[in-house]
Amino acid sequence: MLTVKDHNERAANAYASIAGQHWIEALRDGRHVLIRPLSEKDREREYAFIKRLSPESRHMRFLAQINEPSGTMLDQLMDTDNRLRLAYVALVHDNGQLIEIGVSRYAGTGEHECECAVTVADEWTHLGLGTLLMEHLITAARKNGMHRIYSVDAASNAPMRDLARTLGFERHNDPEDPRQVIHSLYL
Repeated sequence: MLTVKDHNERAANAYASIAGQHWIEALRDGRHVLIRPLSEKDREREYAFIKRLSPESRHMRFLAQINEPSGTMLDQLMDTDNRLRLAYVALVHDNGQLIEIGVSRYAGTGEHECECAVTVADEWTHLGLGTLLMEHLITAARKNGMHRIYSVDAASNAPMRDLARTLGFERHNDPEDPRQVIHSLYL
Protein backbone atom coordinates (compact mmCIF):
# COMPACT_ATOMS: atom_id res chain seq x y z
CA MET A 1 0.00 0.00 0.00
CA LEU A 2 1.33 3.41 -0.97
CA THR A 3 1.95 6.02 1.66
CA VAL A 4 0.26 9.40 1.18
CA LYS A 5 3.64 10.88 0.24
CA ASP A 6 4.27 8.16 -2.37
CA HIS A 7 0.74 8.56 -3.77
CA ASN A 8 1.15 12.32 -4.10
CA GLU A 9 4.60 12.05 -5.71
CA ARG A 10 3.34 9.57 -8.32
CA ALA A 11 0.20 11.61 -8.93
CA ALA A 12 2.13 14.88 -9.34
CA ASN A 13 3.61 13.78 -12.68
CA ALA A 14 0.23 12.69 -14.04
CA TYR A 15 -1.50 15.84 -12.83
CA ALA A 16 1.25 18.08 -14.26
CA SER A 17 0.41 16.89 -17.77
CA ILE A 18 -3.19 18.13 -17.54
CA ALA A 19 -3.91 21.18 -19.67
CA GLY A 20 -6.78 23.60 -19.17
CA GLN A 21 -8.69 24.62 -16.07
CA HIS A 22 -8.08 22.29 -13.14
CA TRP A 23 -7.31 22.20 -9.44
CA ILE A 24 -5.15 19.89 -7.35
CA GLU A 25 -6.89 19.47 -4.00
CA ALA A 26 -5.87 17.70 -0.80
CA LEU A 27 -8.38 15.37 0.84
CA ARG A 28 -8.67 15.04 4.61
CA ASP A 29 -6.24 12.11 4.57
CA GLY A 30 -3.65 14.19 2.68
CA ARG A 31 -3.97 12.47 -0.71
CA HIS A 32 -4.18 14.78 -3.70
CA VAL A 33 -6.92 14.60 -6.32
CA LEU A 34 -7.37 16.41 -9.61
CA ILE A 35 -10.63 18.28 -10.21
CA ARG A 36 -11.44 19.61 -13.68
CA PRO A 37 -14.39 20.15 -16.00
CA LEU A 38 -15.88 16.96 -17.40
CA SER A 39 -15.13 16.47 -21.10
CA GLU A 40 -16.18 14.05 -23.83
CA LYS A 41 -12.93 12.09 -23.31
CA ASP A 42 -14.32 11.11 -19.87
CA ARG A 43 -17.23 9.08 -21.26
CA GLU A 44 -15.65 5.67 -20.51
CA ARG A 45 -14.49 6.90 -17.08
CA GLU A 46 -18.03 8.07 -16.29
CA TYR A 47 -19.46 4.71 -17.32
CA ALA A 48 -16.90 2.82 -15.20
CA PHE A 49 -17.51 5.18 -12.26
CA ILE A 50 -21.27 4.55 -12.29
CA LYS A 51 -20.74 0.80 -12.59
CA ARG A 52 -18.38 0.80 -9.56
CA LEU A 53 -20.93 2.58 -7.33
CA SER A 54 -22.78 0.42 -4.86
CA PRO A 55 -26.46 -0.18 -5.64
CA GLU A 56 -27.36 2.16 -2.75
CA SER A 57 -25.11 4.96 -4.05
CA ARG A 58 -26.53 4.60 -7.57
CA HIS A 59 -30.05 4.75 -6.14
CA MET A 60 -29.27 7.89 -4.10
CA ARG A 61 -27.72 9.58 -7.15
CA PHE A 62 -30.43 8.75 -9.68
CA LEU A 63 -33.41 8.30 -7.29
CA ALA A 64 -34.03 5.00 -9.07
CA GLN A 65 -32.42 1.60 -9.28
CA ILE A 66 -29.89 1.73 -12.13
CA ASN A 67 -27.88 -1.40 -12.93
CA GLU A 68 -26.40 -0.50 -16.29
CA PRO A 69 -26.03 3.11 -17.48
CA SER A 70 -27.61 3.30 -20.94
CA GLY A 71 -26.13 5.12 -23.89
CA THR A 72 -28.91 7.71 -23.62
CA MET A 73 -28.15 8.27 -19.93
CA LEU A 74 -24.45 8.72 -20.71
CA ASP A 75 -25.32 11.14 -23.52
CA GLN A 76 -27.27 13.26 -21.02
CA LEU A 77 -24.53 13.10 -18.38
CA MET A 78 -21.85 14.08 -20.88
CA ASP A 79 -23.87 16.96 -22.37
CA THR A 80 -22.18 20.04 -20.93
CA ASP A 81 -21.80 23.58 -22.24
CA ASN A 82 -19.94 24.95 -19.17
CA ARG A 83 -22.62 27.54 -18.50
CA LEU A 84 -26.14 26.06 -18.30
CA ARG A 85 -24.92 22.46 -17.99
CA LEU A 86 -21.66 22.05 -16.15
CA ALA A 87 -19.88 19.15 -14.49
CA TYR A 88 -16.64 18.72 -12.59
CA VAL A 89 -14.91 15.37 -12.34
CA ALA A 90 -12.53 14.29 -9.57
CA LEU A 91 -9.71 12.02 -10.69
CA VAL A 92 -7.06 10.12 -8.78
CA HIS A 93 -3.85 8.59 -10.04
CA ASP A 94 -3.96 4.80 -9.68
CA ASN A 95 -1.34 2.50 -11.21
CA GLY A 96 -0.58 4.86 -14.08
CA GLN A 97 -4.22 5.66 -14.83
CA LEU A 98 -6.52 8.54 -13.92
CA ILE A 99 -9.60 7.02 -12.32
CA GLU A 100 -12.85 8.93 -11.71
CA ILE A 101 -13.76 8.99 -8.02
CA GLY A 102 -16.36 11.75 -7.95
CA VAL A 103 -18.45 14.11 -10.01
CA SER A 104 -20.57 17.18 -9.38
CA ARG A 105 -22.88 18.74 -11.93
CA TYR A 106 -25.63 21.23 -12.44
CA ALA A 107 -28.20 21.80 -15.15
CA GLY A 108 -30.13 25.02 -15.61
CA THR A 109 -33.83 24.68 -14.89
CA GLY A 110 -34.73 28.34 -15.28
CA GLU A 111 -33.11 31.58 -16.30
CA HIS A 112 -31.15 31.91 -13.05
CA GLU A 113 -31.51 28.58 -11.25
CA CYS A 114 -30.05 25.13 -11.61
CA GLU A 115 -30.43 21.65 -10.18
CA CYS A 116 -27.26 20.02 -8.89
CA ALA A 117 -25.99 16.61 -7.89
CA VAL A 118 -22.79 15.23 -6.45
CA THR A 119 -21.62 11.64 -6.29
CA VAL A 120 -18.50 10.24 -4.65
CA ALA A 121 -17.21 6.70 -5.09
CA ASP A 122 -18.06 4.59 -2.05
CA GLU A 123 -14.43 4.03 -1.04
CA TRP A 124 -13.67 7.79 -1.21
CA THR A 125 -16.47 9.04 1.06
CA HIS A 126 -15.82 10.92 4.33
CA LEU A 127 -12.65 12.54 2.98
CA GLY A 128 -14.12 15.93 2.01
CA LEU A 129 -14.32 15.20 -1.72
CA GLY A 130 -18.05 15.95 -1.98
CA THR A 131 -17.48 19.30 -0.30
CA LEU A 132 -14.61 20.18 -2.66
CA LEU A 133 -16.63 19.23 -5.74
CA MET A 134 -19.65 21.21 -4.58
CA GLU A 135 -17.58 24.28 -3.67
CA HIS A 136 -16.20 24.40 -7.22
CA LEU A 137 -19.71 23.88 -8.63
CA ILE A 138 -21.22 26.64 -6.48
CA THR A 139 -18.45 29.06 -7.50
CA ALA A 140 -19.11 28.29 -11.18
CA ALA A 141 -22.87 28.68 -10.74
CA ARG A 142 -22.36 32.15 -9.24
CA LYS A 143 -19.96 33.11 -12.02
CA ASN A 144 -22.47 31.90 -14.62
CA GLY A 145 -25.26 34.08 -13.24
CA MET A 146 -27.24 31.52 -11.27
CA HIS A 147 -29.16 32.88 -8.30
CA ARG A 148 -30.28 29.56 -6.83
CA ILE A 149 -28.79 26.09 -6.88
CA TYR A 150 -30.85 23.18 -5.56
CA SER A 151 -30.80 19.43 -5.22
CA VAL A 152 -33.68 16.95 -5.05
CA ASP A 153 -32.72 14.03 -2.82
CA ALA A 154 -34.16 11.06 -0.99
CA ALA A 155 -35.19 12.14 2.51
CA SER A 156 -33.17 9.18 3.82
CA ASN A 157 -29.91 10.38 2.19
CA ALA A 158 -28.02 11.34 5.36
CA PRO A 159 -24.68 12.08 3.63
CA MET A 160 -26.35 14.59 1.30
CA ARG A 161 -28.26 16.12 4.21
CA ASP A 162 -25.00 16.62 6.10
CA LEU A 163 -23.17 17.99 3.04
CA ALA A 164 -26.00 20.40 2.24
CA ARG A 165 -26.04 21.65 5.83
CA THR A 166 -22.25 22.14 5.79
CA LEU A 167 -22.52 24.19 2.57
CA GLY A 168 -25.37 26.37 3.89
CA PHE A 169 -28.26 24.88 1.90
CA GLU A 170 -31.81 25.14 3.27
CA ARG A 171 -33.79 21.89 3.47
CA HIS A 172 -37.51 21.60 2.69
CA ASN A 173 -39.84 18.69 2.09
CA ASP A 174 -40.67 18.08 -1.57
CA PRO A 175 -44.36 19.05 -1.91
CA GLU A 176 -44.77 16.55 -4.75
CA ASP A 177 -43.15 13.53 -3.06
CA PRO A 178 -42.93 13.03 0.72
CA ARG A 179 -40.00 10.59 0.25
CA GLN A 180 -37.87 13.42 -1.13
CA VAL A 181 -36.42 16.71 0.09
CA ILE A 182 -35.17 19.80 -1.71
CA HIS A 183 -31.92 21.43 -0.62
CA SER A 184 -31.61 25.06 -1.83
CA LEU A 185 -28.81 27.60 -1.72
CA TYR A 186 -29.38 31.19 -2.79
CA LEU A 187 -26.26 32.57 -4.41
